[in-house]
Amino acid sequence: MTKIKETTVLVTGGAAGIGRLMGDMCLQDGAANLVIWDINKEKLDETTRELRAMHFSVHPYLVDVSDLAQVRETAMKVQSEVGEVDILINNAGIITGNSDFKDFTHAGIDRTIAVNTSALMHVTLEFLPAMIRKQSGHIVNIASAAGMLSNPQMSVYCASKWAVVGWSEAMRMELELSRSGVRVTTVCPSYINTGMFAGVKVNPLLPLLKPETLAALVVRAIKSNRLFVRAPFMVKLVPFTKGILPVRWFDLFVGKWLGIYKSMSGFKGHEKS
Repeated sequence: MTKIKETTVLVTGGAAGIGRLMGDMCLQDGAANLVIWDINKEKLDETTRELRAMHFSVHPYLVDVSDLAQVRETAMKVQSEVGEVDILINNAGIITGNSDFKDFTHAGIDRTIAVNTSALMHVTLEFLPAMIRKQSGHIVNIASAAGMLSNPQMSVYCASKWAVVGWSEAMRMELELSRSGVRVTTVCPSYINTGMFAGVKVNPLLPLLKPETLAALVVRAIKSNRLFVRAPFMVKLVPFTKGILPVRWFDLFVGKWLGIYKSMSGFKGHEKS
């Protein structure tokens, strides 16, 4: 079991959405410090003000996680000003979709991979050595169901999340084999009911997730040291279904019957980092 009480928790993209909810829930569970990294100064100031009004210890840092220099500089500040991080939640990300790969730009590719993939690795690399030294810690990587299930008009986003799932699982195995005491949880949710996924088409079998529901699942997963969080329920069936069905049958089931392959046709969401 991983305790949250009296720990220092860092959440990237923690000023809004599920990032804020997870941070708030950790504070409610007794975390001593909440460190928030976010690129949105207005949201960062607002969240910090509201949480401090409830007498919580909150430490905000304005940072673009896709900028390695900023990540390293800010990580040093956190360790100097707040102390070692016990629980790291890599939540910051952007959604890119509603266009075929042929219509993508080189800048769009680089930005998506930088925020959704490379940033998680760079941030983790800054805080993992201290966790290994004290033989305790927990790293949560927010990936996506798109890291297990490809989707038209989301090719680069899928690539970024598949990479996160692979890296997160490989790192978990390494940390377990070395008996480091550091835990890893990989989170693969479907579409979440926030502005980030505005306009997506959903099937009743794959409903929009409530942000509060997902945040609570992640916090419970930290406390129980769960390896994976997959939600809603149908997402849990993806690995098994892909394993037993021929590719064309899987495409028919997921694409036509569940309508997943057309889910991004009306996408209007905003970038979030």
